[in-house]
Amino acid sequence: MGYVDSFLNRFTMYAVVYGGLITLFTVAFVFSFFGLVFYSPLSLLFTFLILTGSCFVSNIIFATIFKAPVNPISSVITAAILFFVMMPISKTDQIWVFVLASALAMGSKYIMAINKRHIFNPAAFALVTIGLMGLPQINWWVGNSYLFPVVLITGLFVVRKVRKLVMFSTYYIFGLATIGIFAVINNREVLGVLTEAILSYPILFLGAYMLVEPLTTPPKRNTQGVYAVIVGVLQGAQYQIGPIFSTPELGILIGNVYSYLVSFRRRLVLRLKEARELSPTIYEFIFAKDKMFNFEPGQYFEWTLPHFPFDFRGVRRFFTIASSPTEDTIKIGIKIDPQKGSTFKKALVGLKPGEKIYAGELSGDFIMPKKNNKYIFMAGGIGVTPFRSIIKNMIDKNEKADVVLFYSVSDDRDFVYKDVFDSAKVLGIKTVFVCSDPSNSWKGKSGRIDAKLISEEVPDYKDRIAYLSGPNVMVTSYKKLLNGLGIKPNRIVTDYFPGF
Repeated sequence: MGYVDSFLNRFTMYAVVYGGLITLFTVAFVFSFFGLVFYSPLSLLFTFLILTGSCFVSNIIFATIFKAPVNPISSVITAAILFFVMMPISKTDQIWVFVLASALAMGSKYIMAINKRHIFNPAAFALVTIGLMGLPQINWWVGNSYLFPVVLITGLFVVRKVRKLVMFSTYYIFGLATIGIFAVINNREVLGVLTEAILSYPILFLGAYMLVEPLTTPPKRNTQGVYAVIVGVLQGAQYQIGPIFSTPELGILIGNVYSYLVSFRRRLVLRLKEARELSPTIYEFIFAKDKMFNFEPGQYFEWTLPHFPFDFRGVRRFFTIASSPTEDTIKIGIKIDPQKGSTFKKALVGLKPGEKIYAGELSGDFIMPKKNNKYIFMAGGIGVTPFRSIIKNMIDKNEKADVVLFYSVSDDRDFVYKDVFDSAKVLGIKTVFVCSDPSNSWKGKSGRIDAKLISEEVPDYKDRIAYLSGPNVMVTSYKKLLNGLGIKPNRIVTDYFPGF
């Protein structure tokens, strides 16, 4: 998986999703020339353009009305999902239905929202609404056996990018199991029903492209598991309550309600207080809280910073909160290359005090357990930010802990937050600074973190729980190193968020 991860890490989560959908569209378009997809090439192209344009314009209109930030790529992703679910346009008098679906999808993000956080998957909301209106446009034609290999490959890329394989697998297994149970109840041949469900039913597409959407997914692994079971069972169940009957899109919507109830149910507007250059390549941004809220040290936000023009990475990123819940500001530390940085990071550097950024979708399982244990922390580069939050919280609460932090960078000028780590010594927290390419003035450890260094600094390493944070390649390397030392996988916690 190393090559796959290296490739995916070059793109944001939104870019990977849209790339997968565009690939699927291209294949479907080509297949239509050979009759492998029922609809004509002209019908597919026209429908795709109508939906993309309608979603894009609707998103801008609603964002302007509600004075909210615009994320253009999210609108084209929604348009692409609707494209694979709605029966393509065959007559011009059908266009209004697609424009309506686009407006419903985009409008749901602003109208069906509480504390500026939308509740429902936009595409699913639009589909359920037009279904209740009796409009016969929904048929999930993406459930096509010829398209199945492409949906599988692109979908697994998306699932890998967002690191939701367990959640996706849980959903898929429970979905197929429920389909099999209802096949038995209805006296149908189970193997045939399951084969058809796998190859010609939208369960795979829905799971890979809609279930894992971060903004409507629960924040922690345990609640994600419950969410996956709920949606999976509803995908396979056959039920009817009055005019409402089972559909794939309704299952997602019901799951979204559960997700909202167990998630951080707000979208914050934060104003910049100060930006500081911590090193030649690392900046710290300090924001004033608009309102008080709770979070756990080690968690991350999705940050939205509207700017134009923007590059293919868009206007959203995921960054760990570097500040402690005990502090009255929100801090993030970010590595920025002034020459090669994205438009998002350049816009962030250009923020002036008082200007705002939006934060929401508080998430992450990289948090300390409640019970007291002994720990190894391993940070690579800017992956030190969650440890700054965790350790600063310990300092402010005067919580003693048996922790050894290995903090590695390539340039010794990039060590940041040393004041926090040095002040934590009185609590029993030791920091080992390691530089792989030090200057002549560097007096600390040199080279790379290896088995010899770990055994020297932490003789009882096998008795500890390890927390790893940093670039994906580095975290993978650290994990292999610790496994080789005999630390079991279930005692290793890694930090991951679905984009940069």
